[in-house]
Amino acid sequence: MNDKSSGSLPSLWSDNPFAEFRKEMDKVFDGFFGRGGLLKGADKTEGFMAPSIDVAENDTAITLTAELPGISESDVDVSIQNGVLTLKGEKKFEKKDEKDNYRLVERRYGSFQRSMSLPASVDEAAVTAKFDKGVLTVTMPKKPGSAPKERKIAIEK
Repeated sequence: MNDKSSGSLPSLWSDNPFAEFRKEMDKVFDGFFGRGGLLKGADKTEGFMAPSIDVAENDTAITLTAELPGISESDVDVSIQNGVLTLKGEKKFEKKDEKDNYRLVERRYGSFQRSMSLPASVDEAAVTAKFDKGVLTVTMPKKPGSAPKERKIAIEK
């Protein structure tokens, strides 16, 4: 990326040159999954870091997988209230030695919160969560009989 108006290049010490690109891509994905998508109302973090998530769906369940590297299970909270699934957590900065003077910190630290409205087909009472090696998996079984039924539509002439 080259800022021709000032003739300067991004510095190693400045913000990530791809941050704006990432923000734009996040808006695109939030628009798809957020308003009107599979998980309506998906919010980005209110804190410092934004965990990456994947959402998969099959006939029996919706599965959300979130990457939470460096976060312990005790620092993660998963809850459902009024049809909204909320993931909260915090990645703490652990400075090992008071004599260390960090010159560059690229890893992200801080708290996050993501909330998603669940489809009506999810059985909220049967939702489970599992945390293994920095990956949170939330399984949201569908209610029995909630699979969409196929109906043949006659085409008129």
